[in-house]
This record gives sequence, C-alpha cells and structure tokens, in this order.
Amino acid sequence: MDSLIAASARALAAGDALGALKHVALRDDPPALALRGIAMARLGELLRARELLRRAARGFGAHEELARARCVVAEAEVALAERDIGGSPRTLTAALATLEAHADRANALQARLITARRLLLLGRLEEAESALAPLNTLDTRGLSPSLAAVAALTAAELALRSLRMEPARQALARAHLAARHARVPALLAEVADVQAILDRPAARRLGADGEQTLRLDEVAALLASDTLVVDACRRSISIGVGAAWQSLARRPILFSLARALAEAWPCEMTREDLIAHAFRTRDPDDSHRARLRVEIGRLRALVAALAQIEATPRGFVLRPLGQRTVAVLAPPVDGDQGALVALLSDGAAWSTSALALALDASQRTVQRALAELEAEGRVRSIGRARTQRWLSPPLAGFTTILLLPAALPMA
Repeated sequence: MDSLIAASARALAAGDALGALKHVALRDDPPALALRGIAMARLGELLRARELLRRAARGFGAHEELARARCVVAEAEVALAERDIGGSPRTLTAALATLEAHADRANALQARLITARRLLLLGRLEEAESALAPLNTLDTRGLSPSLAAVAALTAAELALRSLRMEPARQALARAHLAARHARVPALLAEVADVQAILDRPAARRLGADGEQTLRLDEVAALLASDTLVVDACRRSISIGVGAAWQSLARRPILFSLARALAEAWPCEMTREDLIAHAFRTRDPDDSHRARLRVEIGRLRALVAALAQIEATPRGFVLRPLGQRTVAVLAPPVDGDQGALVALLSDGAAWSTSALALALDASQRTVQRALAELEAEGRVRSIGRARTQRWLSPPLAGFTTILLLPAALPMA
C-alpha cells in the first residue's frame, strides 16, 4: 500500500471524507477507485459511489479476490443507504465467505451487519436475529470502535422492533461508548437519534377511560400485561407476550370489526355502526346485514381462545375471557398509510419497488398511496421514471417504529 492510499484510508477511518478524496481524487487505479467510492458515499453521492466501487472491483485481478470481496461489501452498504433492497443477497453471501476464508474479521462483520440491517428493513426479524447470532460469540476485540458501534446499533434496532426494552438499552449503551471512542460526529448523532426513540410517543392507547399516549416501554408493558390488546399497529389481537396471539393482518374486514368492538367495550356496538365502520357505507341494506353476520361468525371462530362476541338486540359486544380489560393500541399517526410514512420517515430516499418489497404489497398499491400522500403534502419525489425516489421529513416528536413491517408476533 503506497503512502497516499494509506493516508486516504486513515482519513476515511476518522470520518474525513473530503480529506480522503484529496489524496486519491486524480487516481484511477483500483485501490484509489475503491476509496473514492467510499468517500463519495459518505458525501451523499450514492450513484457515483456505486459506479466507482464497481469499477474498482472489475479492476482487481483474478488473484485479488479479497480486494474484490471488500468492494462488494462496500457497494452493498451503499445500496442499503440508497434503499436498494430488491437485489439478490447471494453476491454478498459469496463475498462474506471469501472474507472469512482470508480471516478478514472486520469486513466479514461488516457484511453480516449489512445482511441483518437489510432484513430489518424488510421486517424479517427472525432472519435478522439469525444473521446477528454469530456476533454473540464473536471476539470483537481489536475491531474498530466505529464497527463496534454499528454492530451495537443493529442489535438495538432488532431489540426495539421486538419490544425487548432492556436488551435495547444495553445495546444502546454499548453503541454510545463505542461511538465516543470512534469520535465520528455522524455516528454519535445516529446513536443519539436512536436513544431519543425511547422517550418519544410511540403509540396511543384507546380504552374506556379515553386516549393515552404511550412510550415504547409502556407499549411493551401493556402487551406483556393481562389486558386483551387489539393492536392496530400490527393488526393483531393478543393477551400477554408469547401467549395467545391472533394475527388479522391479512383480514382487514375482521380486524376493522374487532377494533370497533374493542373501542366500544364494555358497551355494545350497533349493527349500523359496525357496517359503517367495516364496509364504509352509511346506507346499509339486507345484503350488508347478512354479510355482517357472516364476518362476525368468522371473527368469533378466530378469537375464540381470547374472547367471545355476544349478540345483543341492537348489535354485538366483546367479552374477553377471564374478566380481562380491553385496550386498543393505535398508531401515533392516523391514516391507512402509516407504515408507508414510517418507512419514509427515516429521511432516506426510497424507490417505489423498494417500498413495495418492504411492505409486502404490490407496486400499484404503493403508487396509489404515494400519490395520496403527495397530494396531502406529506411526501415528495425526486427524479423521474427509474430514478424516481420518495422522501418525507421525519415525524418530529413521534417514533413510528411500531408501524414498520413485522410479520411475526412479539415474543
């Protein structure tokens, strides 16, 4: 490694992207291209960064597979920052194998963290936990403080998404300590942003005594209690952590009925109001009443282990088993596009295809929702056609982590 390459690498390690570019800006050899790509990524020029990293990977010879693998990992991280999460992970997996074969512990850990963070964006919490599992037994001594901070931040996000508050706080404490040792301002700011999530309103509790704003730890306590919770953030019904749990994420009519009954508890809800709530009509006829009977029957069968739904002369009433109380856990922001707003609130630029993949929805559905949000002034787009990306300012004062995709019950 020549002196300019070494100086550029040291500047990048210290978080000085402009200083790194000064040493290699006029060079086109593969090591310089790779360092230029990383520096450009840190300056926000993500498309240019990926182009430089690809050129660097092509420039390394057949006997330089370790250098090529490092370029693959760097490009994968840029793609993650660009929210390009639709590609195949096989290339990164192959690069990880090469790095481990050459005992490059630092870059192998980076590849694992990129894989885990991608899975977190997709809401695949179990797979992300499996990807992070080897880190629990990995000897992290000798690794850079920056990498240790990113590893702790990733573990903290997984714990927060699973509502495991104590492990989240421990991981954030490790991240803060590592970020202080790294002395990288951007990393310290990222840790501070995640720590602020713990003190922000995360959801609203709706019940017989009115509406109450909850922080994440209060949400976790509610879900761990003996209360029958109708969770409008994840569209499920549950009692206690790891106990009875019923997902209605793919049954929107049934969930709408369950939420309406829970919001009316302990009182009944009339048939007319249930029809208006579930079927979006204020002029019901016999067909709507017949459909309501069918849907209530289906809901009874699904929640039989949690509650009973009793008919009354005017409508229906929810009766939780064991004389439990009932609460509705509502998102911190209203609207059917809550999960979409939550993804965009991270400040990154998302493509329509990436949003559809993260939300497990069709691109057409996402496009319609984005058009509605744009008309309301809640999102904006940049670029055209394939380069079009969507942005939204963060929701000041709120954390939307409970709205992010999660296909699994909390345990």
